Amino acid sequence: MLRVGLTGGIGAGKSEVSRLLAGYGAILVDSDRIAREVVEPGTPGLAGIVAAFGESVLTPEGTLDRPKLGSIVFADQERLQTLNGIVHPLVRARSAELEAAAGPDAIVVHDVPLLTENGLAPLYDLVVVVDAAPQTQLARLTALRGMAEDEARARMAAQATREQRLAVATLVIDNDGPLEALEPQVRAVWDELTTRAKAAAAGD
Repeated sequence: MLRVGLTGGIGAGKSEVSRLLAGYGAILVDSDRIAREVVEPGTPGLAGIVAAFGESVLTPEGTLDRPKLGSIVFADQERLQTLNGIVHPLVRARSAELEAAAGPDAIVVHDVPLLTENGLAPLYDLVVVVDAAPQTQLARLTALRGMAEDEARARMAAQATREQRLAVATLVIDNDGPLEALEPQVRAVWDELTTRAKAAAAGD
């Protein structure tokens, strides 16, 4: 099994890279999706968030009000750390379950937005970073996701810097350009991953 950490700043295009890699045959473990699952109604994760932040972070239906919680934590580093302390252990446990279910020859790609911030690079055989310039990230967040510029800047500031992410990268995918420039790069990365996986299997 080859364990790959995939990361990138918000708006860098990591989700598109994940989609392409899964299409090539990677087993994708999506931390964002798991993070949503572990805070659904009735879960210990949601109970922990309510205990820490109060019932004001719930919708009238009893689900997590993500925009409300986001507005609280992304402007306050200490509260963001509190949230991460609740959610991250649950995400790690579920990720380990999904990885264990993959076959021994699988290439397992862990899509981890906060890989750099949480010092997780050593957990993987290699790290792929989806890179984009900050001005590109900002443009995508405001134009494509409809974020206000101040909110987009706050989200970006809460993450690692571009330099910090690149420092932990084994392979880098440049996603400053259009989609048609992205796909050949992802295919090349997939070819590299399959080569490494075969070499590792041969060495066992």
